[in-house]
Amino acid sequence: MRKIIKYLDKPLLIISFLLFIIGLVMVFSASNVTAYMSHAVSPYNYFIKQGIFLIAGLIFSIIMINFTTKAYGMFSWGLLIITTISLIFLPIIGNAQNQAISWYDLGFISIQPSEFIKVITIVWLASFYEKNSKKLNSYVKSLFPLAICGIIAALIFIQPDLGTTIIYCTIVGTIFLAVPIKKEIKNKTIFSLLGLVLFAGFAIIGSGKTLLFERQLQRFDFSNPCDKLLTTGNQVCNGYIAINNGGLTGVGLGNSTQKYLYLPEPYTDFIFAIIIEELGAITGIIIILLYIVLLYRILLIGRNSLTNRGAIMCYGVAIYIFIHIAVNLLGLFGLMPMTGIPLPFMSYGGSFAICLIASLTLVQRVSVENGIMSNKEITKIKK
Repeated sequence: MRKIIKYLDKPLLIISFLLFIIGLVMVFSASNVTAYMSHAVSPYNYFIKQGIFLIAGLIFSIIMINFTTKAYGMFSWGLLIITTISLIFLPIIGNAQNQAISWYDLGFISIQPSEFIKVITIVWLASFYEKNSKKLNSYVKSLFPLAICGIIAALIFIQPDLGTTIIYCTIVGTIFLAVPIKKEIKNKTIFSLLGLVLFAGFAIIGSGKTLLFERQLQRFDFSNPCDKLLTTGNQVCNGYIAINNGGLTGVGLGNSTQKYLYLPEPYTDFIFAIIIEELGAITGIIIILLYIVLLYRILLIGRNSLTNRGAIMCYGVAIYIFIHIAVNLLGLFGLMPMTGIPLPFMSYGGSFAICLIASLTLVQRVSVENGIMSNKEITKIKK
């Protein structure tokens, strides 16, 4: 265990802990009014639940860090199959929330399989492409993972969960571009997929039909949200009001007015608006800078990895975190449709919190293996 602690990336560890602490404090501040007034539970309800999720994630992380990245790959096959099966049965026995059947309600906790499968897919792709690195001049070996991921993306889409589908496809696509696959195969695949998407798009437009639900189509009308305050622009416009109220230094922790039922569930995807309202734009900028440093450390660990497996895992985790930050903040500022995507470290959510901790543990394990392998090389040179 000493060796593991020695080679952990300390800046990444410190920033991760700091962001989780800020997030936990803000979950309490943003949720206490809604918990008491809307859900008739204790003001501490979501704070306690999020704390339990983080403790459970930490315990899981301590266990997980002791296994090698090669072992992660072995586990990923079984986990991928189990999670895919859970996605298949989700429309039948799942629990509907916000007009999407994305959760299994276990009473004391709700589990969202589509969150877990993002991280599992990153590990599985890294393991598969590492194991078959000498066979990537074959179309079958190179494209087999894309076919599996395509099926998974379709299962997420029919929940319906367009936001998670887009994020999942972005993660898979980025990893595909990063993997050392034969250039000819990569280029043909990219152009073929683009052509297929364009053909499907024109075919759907020509038929006058759409694959999207009405509520999803409404989200694409995201310009001038305050003109639609009583309908589709309610959340974004009230988010603007919260940001305007905060100014540079904020109105003080706990003093938000927009959390008084103006913003529905302000402790989830709109929590950044409450952060700025209470702590100010300066604190918001500091959080974004911490995100940038965190992503830089992850990419640095990936670049220094002595195996393709480790590098792919790090790059996958970096895009996983980045795309969540980008989609959440762009939606909050009205630059793209709102998709209900949580903000890493800040938003309330058990499945996402545990998956985020697991993904950071993956990166730390790669850092540990980098340190151990580099130390062995130095020892050999000295001998």
